[in-house]
Amino acid sequence: MPTGIAVAIPDGLAGFVQPRSGLALRHGVTCLNTPGLIDAGYRDEISVLLVNLDPQVAFDVNRGDRIAQLVIQRVEDVTWREVAALDDSARGTGGWGSTGRR
Repeated sequence: MPTGIAVAIPDGLAGFVQPRSGLALRHGVTCLNTPGLIDAGYRDEISVLLVNLDPQVAFDVNRGDRIAQLVIQRVEDVTWREVAALDDSARGTGGWGSTGRR
């Protein structure tokens, strides 16, 4: 869904497009690919990937509707380094469900 909005996010920050809980609660409409990342170098129009999870009622978007929210957050710049092995941790290589919580 095109928004008609473009932003210039400063270096060291990023924008995260997230769904609006009320829209999901009342209409079953939410965002795909959430959070959608807008990095500091992006300068084009922001679009929102919407999905209607209500199989029975269509949802029309009108100009001015609040369909998503943009959270601006600081992000770290990382330099990757290849290693032969990873250090150990308490969880180790345990996958889903390995923390003992259900």
